[in-house]
Amino acid sequence: MINFFVSLLVGIFMGDNYLKERMERQLTPGEEQEICGGRLLLRMHHNPGAMLGLGGKKGIVVTTLALALTVIAALAFILSLGIYGSNLLRAGLSLLLGGAFSNTYDRLKRQYVTDYVSFNVKWKPLRRLVFNVSDFCIILGAMLSALGLKQQGRKLRKMVEKRKKRREVSKTAGKKHNKAY
Repeated sequence: MINFFVSLLVGIFMGDNYLKERMERQLTPGEEQEICGGRLLLRMHHNPGAMLGLGGKKGIVVTTLALALTVIAALAFILSLGIYGSNLLRAGLSLLLGGAFSNTYDRLKRQYVTDYVSFNVKWKPLRRLVFNVSDFCIILGAMLSALGLKQQGRKLRKMVEKRKKRREVSKTAGKKHNKAY
């Protein structure tokens, strides 16, 4: 099962990097191509900042922060592979890390992240936003990870409660046993 989660992570990284390379070759800045019956637009955007262009002029800070958060997420993923990790948490972290590795790699290689897909909607603020597959994986992965952590917290609380009950039962059984002698 661990192989599945690692393969998912690697597949997202490789797939999105393939798409980014293809978009870099295929599209020129400002060009738009409609796909999916006109619901989506392919267009090239180089984002030197974080999501939604935040911190665009502070590339080194954004890259450093991206690296730090990616390392933290990688450590959480490695820990989730142990016996206490849930599959929902592992799936979320696999999606999140696949996207984070791809965007961080892009930042290190190019000093920007290649975004290439937009929603073809009438509302201009949403239409102006440009994403890549990694962005969607990061968002979905963060939501699944949060749900997985919540589920994991419930499991751990139940496990702790069971251990407390066993200790209490063994203590009372030990006291009864001592009184008998």
